[in-house]
Amino acid sequence: MLEVAPHIVEKAAQGDREAFKFIYDTFGDFVYRLAWRMLRHEQDAEEVAQDVFLQVYKKLKYFRQESSLKTWIFRIAVNLTLNYRKKMSRNRKRLAAYRDQETEQYQTRRKNMDMFKEDYQKAIDRLLNMLNPEQRICVVLRSIEKMSYEEIAQTLNINVNTVRSRVMRAREKMMSLKEVIMHELR
Repeated sequence: MLEVAPHIVEKAAQGDREAFKFIYDTFGDFVYRLAWRMLRHEQDAEEVAQDVFLQVYKKLKYFRQESSLKTWIFRIAVNLTLNYRKKMSRNRKRLAAYRDQETEQYQTRRKNMDMFKEDYQKAIDRLLNMLNPEQRICVVLRSIEKMSYEEIAQTLNINVNTVRSRVMRAREKMMSLKEVIMHELR
């Protein structure tokens, strides 16, 4: 379970670099994975992760510890990732080039059936990519990052029942599309 002791948070808020490094080491991988799953591009995910920790560093002194540090950081990560995604969608030319590159990579992987593990991951990624952003973030946090419904609700600042509903609808949609994706892998 990812968590940081309150005294470390206080030290980091006062400018202690080692304490902040501990926070970064604790949450950095999750923030990057979350951004990557939402944006589907390594450099964009790295940029968002850097922005998240820049915001954490600047605003840590305002963190009131009313929620867990994990929830607070993940909320920042979700917000910055969604904002970045909106900005990215406005740049249609770049997105089209990225899709072309993704298609070429998929076709190359498909020819190498001995790389089943990569194809399986690609199928999961494609299924996730077919979900709307609200459903995708809930599924990623629940099924991949193993967060509880309550943690997800706190992170996204939504009702627990909304989280449950989004996860259920996303799973139903993924199940309906699973056969199409698996057929493409054959």
